[in-house]
Amino acid sequence: MSEHGRAETIDGAHLPSQSRDMAFAHLLLSSYQRLTGSSLCPPGFLHTGETVRWLYEAAPFGLLAHGTGADPIFVYANAVAQKCFEYSWEEFVQLPSRLSADSEAQGDREAFVRSVAEHGFVSGYRGMRLAKSGRRFWIEDVTMWNLVDADGSYHGQAAVFRSWTDGREG
Repeated sequence: MSEHGRAETIDGAHLPSQSRDMAFAHLLLSSYQRLTGSSLCPPGFLHTGETVRWLYEAAPFGLLAHGTGADPIFVYANAVAQKCFEYSWEEFVQLPSRLSADSEAQGDREAFVRSVAEHGFVSGYRGMRLAKSGRRFWIEDVTMWNLVDADGSYHGQAAVFRSWTDGREG
């Protein structure tokens, strides 16, 4: 709901609240900047509503985040990620992140997640993923990082994938 009590929309579709949550966007961006030394946003972007909207609607990359549970659930998926994985916002935020990879890719995914937990972030990953329809695809040029606020509190992990290709390609 907007500050005036109306649901916000993108092209007539409901705009999920987390996608317009400035505090969450700040956590994504500031933890990425702090850990990697670079920015997810183009130069000149400030931490404003414009940035929040750009990350969700217009960013040229997939952006995902999961929470802190033992079997963490996705808490964020931008429009590119939703299109690649074929899940709506409502479906994504109920999905355990481990289900983003099929059974054959689980070991690789788990090793990647553990490495990120240990090192703070890892870049250059490529991994096979599974869309809702069963279609397999590669996420490539992936950076995954721990979502840690300025006080050092851990809030989960996020990943950006800058390219993706059909799973039949090698």
